[in-house]
Amino acid sequence: MTTVHLRPPDGPIDAVVSVPGSKSVANRALVCAMLSKEASHISGIPTGDDARVVLDVIRDSGRSITNLGNEVIIGETSTLKFPGIVDAVLAGTSSRFLTAVAALFESTAIIDGEAALRSRPMSDLHDALTTLGAEVLHLGEVGHLPVSVSRGSLAGGDIRIAGNVSSQFISALMLIGPMLSEGLNIHVDGPLVSRSYVEMTADVMRSFGTSVRIDESTILVSAGAYKGREYLIEPDYSSAAFPLVSISVREGRVVIPGLATASLQGDSEIVPILRMMGMTCDVNGSDVSVMRNSDQQVLPLIMDMSNCSDLVPAVAVACCMASGESVLSGIGFIRNKESDRLGDLAKELNRAGAKVIVEEDGLRIVGPCTWTSVVFDSHHDHRMAMALSLLSLCTSGVQIADPEVVTKSWPTFFADMAPILGATEMGN
Repeated sequence: MTTVHLRPPDGPIDAVVSVPGSKSVANRALVCAMLSKEASHISGIPTGDDARVVLDVIRDSGRSITNLGNEVIIGETSTLKFPGIVDAVLAGTSSRFLTAVAALFESTAIIDGEAALRSRPMSDLHDALTTLGAEVLHLGEVGHLPVSVSRGSLAGGDIRIAGNVSSQFISALMLIGPMLSEGLNIHVDGPLVSRSYVEMTADVMRSFGTSVRIDESTILVSAGAYKGREYLIEPDYSSAAFPLVSISVREGRVVIPGLATASLQGDSEIVPILRMMGMTCDVNGSDVSVMRNSDQQVLPLIMDMSNCSDLVPAVAVACCMASGESVLSGIGFIRNKESDRLGDLAKELNRAGAKVIVEEDGLRIVGPCTWTSVVFDSHHDHRMAMALSLLSLCTSGVQIADPEVVTKSWPTFFADMAPILGATEMGN
């Protein structure tokens, strides 16, 4: 098994770290561009697996794509098509969005991925598409990939879906709503977790010319065509959380250029979270900086994180540095992310000396902790690998197994984080 050995430089942190574009925004924008017959020019695209999978589908559909670094021009088309086979690798968001998109076409498509993606539950989306009239056939375990998908009698209308499982299912349905003759009226049963991601989906869809209205428990998507446009992907707050949280582990200063221009992401909550935990956070022009000196104590956090759940691995590390008990709640649903982000995260932190208790809907963390060096298991989870790497700042000898998982969202993570994490050494 491949591992990366981290050797951070001594002394306080003083780093400027640029982060990739938001994969969440990019996935949505690329799907909207795919479903428009008009040309689009999208810039700021991250190089991770999620965006690459969607771009591959657009290309395999016969659409012209001009690559210009982190920009793409998607050519106009007279007829929308979809490829027969989609390998989503480990890209959970992309696989869910593309499963819904495949249901728009008369031809049959097979959506599949690697073993870790096959293990993730998708029955709520499959059931919703089937209820709407699409033909979804399970080629393996029911409610999981692989599946074959075709349009069947899909026309839109009313659909009910649970709000406490994954907002990605709701976003997937929203994205195909304008392409349905009856539009789509989504009734959300129970509390809607990660509402910020649903609002992000609506915002991106509106940018591409469609009509979406979100009420307390209803999402109305009107029938209509997507329009092509120029679109800039904003910097990714989910990725920025890792360099920013490093200041909770070791004093110093981190600057993220351009981050303050981002406005769509619920994970922008990382800045007020770090303020609540005792750090100094400033915005200078478009840059965001976080600072802490040796006299500033890291404070415990009690917070419902249901609206910014992707921050949990990074914030949990920060809570381990606090003096006192932290409680992160409202996040029971993240057990079904790339890993079990409650159980697996607690297991890895506790192996290294933390005091983390898994509760029904979150984590209880008692700090500060006394650390020992371990080889951390990333559990096929990019955010787990990134979060655990920060512990190299407080104990020597930390290694991350299967570090390649960071390619999902930030392929150059270890190189870009070198001002904080230092030089890396690969081993087996």
